[in-house]
Amino acid sequence: MKTRILDASYKYGALAVIIAVILFFTIVDPYFFTYDNLTDILRSISIVTLVAIGVTFSLIVDGFDLSVGSTVSLTTVITASLMVWFQLPLVWVIVIPIVVGIVIGLLNSFLIVNIRIPDLLATLGTMYIIGGVHKTYTQGFSVYNHMPLPDGTTAPGTLNVSFLWLGQGKLAGIPVPVIIMILAVAAVHIFLNYTRWGRFLYVTGGNQEAARLSGVPVRKVKTAAYILAGAFSALAGILYTARVGSGQIDAGSPLLMEAVAAVFVGFSVFGAGKPNVIGTFFGAVLIGILLNGLTMLNLPYYAFDIIKGVVLVFALAITFIHLYRRKG
Repeated sequence: MKTRILDASYKYGALAVIIAVILFFTIVDPYFFTYDNLTDILRSISIVTLVAIGVTFSLIVDGFDLSVGSTVSLTTVITASLMVWFQLPLVWVIVIPIVVGIVIGLLNSFLIVNIRIPDLLATLGTMYIIGGVHKTYTQGFSVYNHMPLPDGTTAPGTLNVSFLWLGQGKLAGIPVPVIIMILAVAAVHIFLNYTRWGRFLYVTGGNQEAARLSGVPVRKVKTAAYILAGAFSALAGILYTARVGSGQIDAGSPLLMEAVAAVFVGFSVFGAGKPNVIGTFFGAVLIGILLNGLTMLNLPYYAFDIIKGVVLVFALAITFIHLYRRKG
């Protein structure tokens, strides 16, 4: 009986917490459970969900990408500068940052797969490198419409209205970032669960030596995981720029902890016990609901990190208690 209760709490605990939190904030504030506020919550988690998907890919292959936040920061300022400084067409504004994210993924995979630096140390190093590059690129300034340039002139361009629609517009009453997030979650879920390469990722993460002996191209699979992590982080950077209407330095710094918390909360959704994109989405939803509700209750913003830390510790505790109990 006790075992069944523990299993049920592990499988449905995260969903139960989400429902309980929604009920609590609905009772406390009548404006919480409204269409506008719920869509605001989904819009607010769209960027962190994309970052968390990148973290999910790295965790699936038994790695950990700490550079995702810095990648968001770099691609955010690059995206804005391509319009504000160089006035490039919209297609290049989308393509170039994603290519940058892929290059960062290749760098991480080279350090981890070829040079065999442990993933945490390798991505910690690239995190600092990328952070330095993006601040050097902008000379420490955010990028915005008609900003003054170091030579005394004014930047000639502005952020494209069509581009801003990606972050601020609506389609059939649904915010565009929410649509992008849902499509991304659905596409990654199908890829991970119904394709050959998705199975390769999980097999590689479960036991690399067994995967290698089974004919899985382990090195290519790990490389692909980090490339996807970089690409999704870059997509998050593009969406961030479109949402705020400028390229903010250090935009991705606070996103890393939220993304990691979302991924680990997702371990327990439906008892998956492993990185999975549906769980990651629900983890991001939980964090989004908490931050939105606490904002509506006028909790000081500087206390939000306490909440994020508690959520992460709680998720880790539930996950590892269950794993150790199952092994025992």
